[in-house]
Amino acid sequence: MHASGLVPLRFVEQLDFAIDDTRLRAMLPGTKDTRIVIVDIDDASLARVGRWPWPRERIAALAGALFERQRAALVGFDMVFSEPEAGSTGDAALARALAGRPAVLGYFLADQAGAPRSGVLPAPLFDGALPGTTAWRGWAANIAPLAAAAPAAGFFNALPDADGVLRSLPLVATVDGAVRESLVLAMLRTQAGAPAAHALPGAIELQQAGARLRIPLDARGAVRVPYRGAGGPHGGSFDYVSAADVLDAKLPDNALAGKLVLVGSSAPGVFDLRSTPLAAVYPGVEVHASLLSGLLDGRGPVAPDWARGYEVAQLLAVAALLALLLPRLRPARAAAATIALAIALIVLDQWLYRAHGLALPLASALLLTALVYAGITGWGVVVEGAPRRELAKLFGTYVPPELVAQMARDPQRYGMQAENRVLTILFCDMRNFTRVSEALPPEELRALINRFFSAMTQEIRAHRGTLDKYIGDAIMAFWGAPVADDDHALHAVQAALGMIARMDGLNRELRERGLPEISLGIGINNGLVCVGDMGSDIRRSYTVMGDAVNLASRIEALTRVYGVDILIGESTRAAIGQRLALVEADRVRVKGKQQAVTLFTPAMPALAEAQRFAEEVRLWNLALDHYRAQHAEQALTSLAELQDRFGDSALSGLYRQLGERIARWAEHPEPPAWDGTRTFDSK
Repeated sequence: MHASGLVPLRFVEQLDFAIDDTRLRAMLPGTKDTRIVIVDIDDASLARVGRWPWPRERIAALAGALFERQRAALVGFDMVFSEPEAGSTGDAALARALAGRPAVLGYFLADQAGAPRSGVLPAPLFDGALPGTTAWRGWAANIAPLAAAAPAAGFFNALPDADGVLRSLPLVATVDGAVRESLVLAMLRTQAGAPAAHALPGAIELQQAGARLRIPLDARGAVRVPYRGAGGPHGGSFDYVSAADVLDAKLPDNALAGKLVLVGSSAPGVFDLRSTPLAAVYPGVEVHASLLSGLLDGRGPVAPDWARGYEVAQLLAVAALLALLLPRLRPARAAAATIALAIALIVLDQWLYRAHGLALPLASALLLTALVYAGITGWGVVVEGAPRRELAKLFGTYVPPELVAQMARDPQRYGMQAENRVLTILFCDMRNFTRVSEALPPEELRALINRFFSAMTQEIRAHRGTLDKYIGDAIMAFWGAPVADDDHALHAVQAALGMIARMDGLNRELRERGLPEISLGIGINNGLVCVGDMGSDIRRSYTVMGDAVNLASRIEALTRVYGVDILIGESTRAAIGQRLALVEADRVRVKGKQQAVTLFTPAMPALAEAQRFAEEVRLWNLALDHYRAQHAEQALTSLAELQDRFGDSALSGLYRQLGERIARWAEHPEPPAWDGTRTFDSK
């Protein structure tokens, strides 16, 4: 059932992924392809030219330098220009730089319902659908002047496997009933003189002047990426050239003459990094370069469209052989025969991979071999443990292991179906990340980000939280699902306090290295939300949606305004009660909501346990009362006493911002009927 695709088993897929990754790493060429050069919009380029996106005139200057001064044979842009640049001549300049030049632009396809359709799509590779290719509903293509200037364009979408690792790239896709080519295929055809393309069963064929190139496709219209080695500027697979060096003419003239150039970025801030079998963080532009290199050489593993039939036949042969052989053998000889069969399967798989470039499934045959040998008892254990493994598969990446174990004791109670629940949601954003990222090379920045996410995730899991997602340098988590938790609000705030405390060690290291410190902004809110398995046909996740989620995000953004690390909504405060020391920050009306909400900030344990804390809170509440009554003089008197007596407090940011707000009343007073609520018109 798994091999035929009727009941895919995630565990078997993961094992096949691991086998495939091992084969790939064992066969890496480990050499540099000098035909292809990556012009990298790296951290040094962003520091010298400016943050991304760059003005179109800078892109035009880069293109002009590549074609005129460097004499590149072909330039592919791993980026899209889907909107006109307002108030600038940059679009026209870029169109002139591309006109009549061997350039290939990129664009992006979208799959979700109601996906927008912007920009001008290039001419299709050929009309009519190609069976097995992925169909897309929308696109973000290049604006008309650029689409008309560039001779070709291709999409640069990625199709990660179920574990999030990028092993294949779609070579063709169906859009509006026609087949479109990828950026890599468009570059391959452009450098070869635009040969005609034809559809074949399980493949496409390029044909020109009698020469033919057949490219096999998998069931998604994709091809395996024949990675050459470790990624990045120091990976040794391709030459990387800083885009700033090209712009500043620091590269010798004609240094890229005759080269195939891919313009992309390895900078973390541009967010084009991928998880691959070789590294968890890998430049997306090098993925395209690796595939282009393999297609030029006719090299690379192929997952043929008949792989499922092969897997089914292999399983039937294994089952028949073991069923006939094992009952006739003593236990020791049966074990030896089983091991010999497993070795034979591995040797056959390696021969097919090395000699014929066929990446065929192996995990199911090895598992079947072990299961048949284990017998009825082993099979019973597998069946009994199936619900527990399914829960671990579904929730293991979201919730702590101890909660997965709790769920496994009664797996029928849990699932990923969407339902409405009262949960607590947390958003955490890293502050000052841009300054730190500018001061670190990519390898050290990656290590720092990994340490940050690991530490924060450990605190979330330690307090029974469910990790939702990483959003750039931000984190989203929630409490109360999939395992019910009566104290989810308390646990969320305790996790936030722990996250703040964990930053001390990280900042100590940054200070020792002379780098800026990093701080956090955390917003917490609870309410009724929809929680469950959501997403598209291509990618899904266990997540939450609802008004309470949006409010939590708004609250997190306000931590910068109020100069505190943590802010929580009044519903969260009500759920916590008197179990934590909470200080009222303000009453606000956020963008998109008419109802006002009172915000609170939890005091760190060291502050809450101090003897003077009660007096500090009393003075602060007095200042708030005077402020809401528009008694400016009395409010400023209380604030002055707070600054004088508690100027070094962690709450001093609240005092400063309130004093500045009252000071503005001299020119912009509040209306007489003002209810004491501060309104924010932006997110």
